[in-house]
Amino acid sequence: MRIYQFDEEEIPVTDEIFMAEALKQAHIALEEDEVPIGAVIVSQGKIIGKGYNLTERLNDVTAHAEMQAFTAASSFMGGKYLKDCTLYVTVEPCVMCAGASYWTQISKVVYGTLDEKRGASRHGNLYHPKTLVIGGVMESLCSELIKSFFRNKR
Repeated sequence: MRIYQFDEEEIPVTDEIFMAEALKQAHIALEEDEVPIGAVIVSQGKIIGKGYNLTERLNDVTAHAEMQAFTAASSFMGGKYLKDCTLYVTVEPCVMCAGASYWTQISKVVYGTLDEKRGASRHGNLYHPKTLVIGGVMESLCSELIKSFFRNKR
């Protein structure tokens, strides 16, 4: 467990708390018949960006959850770099999103379940050298959500 400090008060937070928030975003996507992937970006224990897949609604293949969250967080921060921030995403980032995370210089990426077909890990390390990547947080919930979506589509 990590401790973040706010106004001289220590508040314990865990990766599971923020992954649960990413799952809420994924459920919004599901309600809109989008691929149910959600993301949040956290700085100093506070969510500064959220996103979920909008590829169908926007007719834009780049409108992934992570990209929406990067845009929101960068706007909040007033700059393009997300150093000292953490991305929580329900499914492992694809090559595009891993590349975008590289350019943001985000400090940490935490994902729920692997993407065995399109995940960035299939292509080597695409993240910034200083980015810590952790997988498998709330894996069963994240995995079941995405698998059940595609089962229902077939």
